[in-house]
Amino acid sequence: MVFLFRLLARLPLRFAHALGALAGWATYLLSPTYRRHLRENVLQAGFGSGIHRAAVTAAGRQALELPSIWLRPLAEVTPRVVRVSGWDVVEAAWREGRGVVFLTPHLGCFEITAQYYAAHAPITVLYRPPKFAALQALIETGRKREKLHLAPADLSGVRSLIRALKRGEAVGLLPDQAPRVGEGVWLDWFGRPAYTMTLAARLTETGAATVFAWAERLPGGAGYHLRLRPPLAELAGDTATRAGQINREIEALIRECPGQYLWGYNRYKRPAGAELPPDRGHAP
Repeated sequence: MVFLFRLLARLPLRFAHALGALAGWATYLLSPTYRRHLRENVLQAGFGSGIHRAAVTAAGRQALELPSIWLRPLAEVTPRVVRVSGWDVVEAAWREGRGVVFLTPHLGCFEITAQYYAAHAPITVLYRPPKFAALQALIETGRKREKLHLAPADLSGVRSLIRALKRGEAVGLLPDQAPRVGEGVWLDWFGRPAYTMTLAARLTETGAATVFAWAERLPGGAGYHLRLRPPLAELAGDTATRAGQINREIEALIRECPGQYLWGYNRYKRPAGAELPPDRGHAP
């Protein structure tokens, strides 16, 4: 696995994306479960077959661009971000001495967003250790940078995020990741109940600036367009209400470029031990 990652990391981005497109379709054709999730999720969100096809290609590209992002020096990774929109919201938080909560959904090249920020200032990123222990060292080595710190998705990791915000630093997490039982609530996601993490909402209650971030994958391996923006509407209310508002914000982001969302991710799964979703007699 390490040898394969190092080999793929040497590929120019346009070749990695071309190979990734093939890998995406191979996965789609060979995995009935993945194929079913992708189709159902695209239809649930109200998109057609054009988005369906684009999503298959984008998922493969996302997988094969990872080795070069993780294993190449940061000085070679960040120049792949060829355009940045909304950086002023980050600079405003710096001037005010506030921490920043980056909420980055599974949209575009979500791995490069924290890497880019780490070239400018410290950031602590929440991550969930992989199911396969052999991948642990590879992921940790690839994601860690001098100013990019990892926090495991457990109580100690949450404490690390809080401490970073108190220092006026940035934190990052994937707010559309399905949480474990006891760490979420059932909330609407594209018209269907989805078990939604509450941690992202709780972090927005700390007084830090909230910034939604995603990196659009440009055609022809030309690089990425990093897009940053504050919430479209003020996040307010209790934790569950804020979590629902975050879901709406992410849906708006996805509508900007639905073909690059990771639709094959089983967003509607029910964690083991969680209560049934409202108004449903079966688990999603």
